[in-house]
Amino acid sequence: MNNEEYEISIDEIDKRDVFETEEAATSSVMRLQKAMAHAGVASRRVCEELITKGKVKVNGKVITELGSRVDTAVDKVTVNGTPIQFDSTRVYLALNKPMGVVSSMSDDMGRPDLQQFVLDYNHVYNVGRLDAETTGLLLLTNDGDLANKLAHPKFGVTKTYVARVAGIMPLSVIQQLLEGIELEDGEIAADKAHIIDHKGDETLVEIVLHSGRNRIVRRMLEAVGHPVRGLVRKQFGPIHLGTLRPGDVRQLNKMEVGALLKAADGKNARTPRPEQVRPGKKRPQPANAKSKRR
Repeated sequence: MNNEEYEISIDEIDKRDVFETEEAATSSVMRLQKAMAHAGVASRRVCEELITKGKVKVNGKVITELGSRVDTAVDKVTVNGTPIQFDSTRVYLALNKPMGVVSSMSDDMGRPDLQQFVLDYNHVYNVGRLDAETTGLLLLTNDGDLANKLAHPKFGVTKTYVARVAGIMPLSVIQQLLEGIELEDGEIAADKAHIIDHKGDETLVEIVLHSGRNRIVRRMLEAVGHPVRGLVRKQFGPIHLGTLRPGDVRQLNKMEVGALLKAADGKNARTPRPEQVRPGKKRPQPANAKSKRR
């Protein structure tokens, strides 16, 4: 067991988890270790060990007693600082948005939109936007509070982009991006930036920003004399695009959701390993999934 983060596990499932009364199963008040096990943190025995070792907090207070009860509807529980999501109706998705798709669930101009990728899910919406020409990681969820925090720059959740730009970019331009440049809607500076490679008359550059301004990466690079020829977002907070193919959608795993909740609270969160979905492997259906349209 990693002492720095909790792990999802179905090993050593206590038989007590199976034989629950209907009343207990529908109540939001339950023993802490049972609530953690139901949320997918680990088996109940492992959850008990985490509690007794002082790894678990309820509403900011360390809990070490196994008889402690929590109300999963209101109490905030963390394991090694990582929040647990108890609401099984919440859905968290990662999409590799293809070129030419607008970041809208329904486009009034008839352009390709996001609805085609989430036909199996009810009432999910995109977190922020990517312009139609930009590809890469887009998060979708039905967790409105989290979505607002992730999209608002005051919470400092960063997004990482890789841009293919015109011209051979010198290091002085990187410094300029880091120090800040003046645009029509105000000054903006990259959180991080570095050159990846030069090829022919183009440069590959990585830029990290927490700003959510419209087309901000393209406008910054245009302003320093290196217009974008290709742009992909590869990371949003702790969530990485990984090997997700254009047009594919996957559910975030428990570790990723916990890291995302932690990042939305303004805390540093490690980047969890994304789930590797093998070709032909059927993804599990979420609790609020609906029948796929034909």
